[in-house]
Amino acid sequence: MTRLRTVPLTRCQPSFMRGTMGAMETFTGWHTWADAAPGLGRLLPAEVAAEIARAVEFATAHHGDQRRKTGAPYLEHLLEAVQILVEGAGATSRDVLVAAVLHDVAEDTACTLPDLSAAFGPRVADLVGWVTKPDPGPGEAHADVTERYLLRLRDAPPDAVLVKLADRMSNVQTLRNLAPDQQRAYYAQTVAHIVPLAAAHPWFAAWYAGWQAEFADLAGR
Repeated sequence: MTRLRTVPLTRCQPSFMRGTMGAMETFTGWHTWADAAPGLGRLLPAEVAAEIARAVEFATAHHGDQRRKTGAPYLEHLLEAVQILVEGAGATSRDVLVAAVLHDVAEDTACTLPDLSAAFGPRVADLVGWVTKPDPGPGEAHADVTERYLLRLRDAPPDAVLVKLADRMSNVQTLRNLAPDQQRAYYAQTVAHIVPLAAAHPWFAAWYAGWQAEFADLAGR
């Protein structure tokens, strides 16, 4: 299991790396590999930073020109997840950080979990597998598949939960960028399924508590 630092949410960092929104800290400064590389080199062993660089190259090749719902390049989401884990939660595990970069390749590209295992090892592939939502089968509704996937995360190993917490945190820290109906649905889903997962990880628990307070106007709407 990855050991995380216990750190306050208001640690000093350069303003281009981190920000705040009310009582909630945001991690939106790593838009490109050029943005991320200096921080990773400063905070991680060289061999771990090199593996993350290799994962970024792999993810970029597979995600291609995919975009986030906001229209931003997809790489921004992957780098945000890594920034959250490294600068926020203090993660240093090679497998967790590489899995954070690769967490959507099996779900959103033609890359398979065996491909990931061959390229980065079976543990990375296992972590990515836990956070990969399966395609609906014949006659299955997307909503039902999503619900089963989210419920299954309750049984995920702690390191897979870290990847999911960082993934969702990247998406919900800028929740206001989505359409109002999407904001409400994503808020409700996050409170029901993701916030409970954070309870075992103090830094994430504190962050999600601040996030829930920041977006409390979306509750029950």
